[in-house]
Amino acid sequence: MKPTQSKDAPAGNLPNETKQPEVARLALSRKEAASALGVSVPTLDRLVQRGLLRPSRALRRPLFPVTEIERFLRETSGPIT
Repeated sequence: MKPTQSKDAPAGNLPNETKQPEVARLALSRKEAASALGVSVPTLDRLVQRGLLRPSRALRRPLFPVTEIERFLRETSGPIT
């Protein structure tokens, strides 16, 4: 054990450092949303053009709320014929 490290502190962390609580992601970027759906970014863009996915455009870049991705999957899931 290093002299500056207490036995209770994990390696690499100072004893007085506090961890911020993890916050669940509410929205994903185009690349993250495409990856989450298992499709390419151009395919994701085509889904948006067809009106099947609705990104938030409150910022300069589109964000895909996790709830919107879940809605898309619920509404488009069904038996394959």
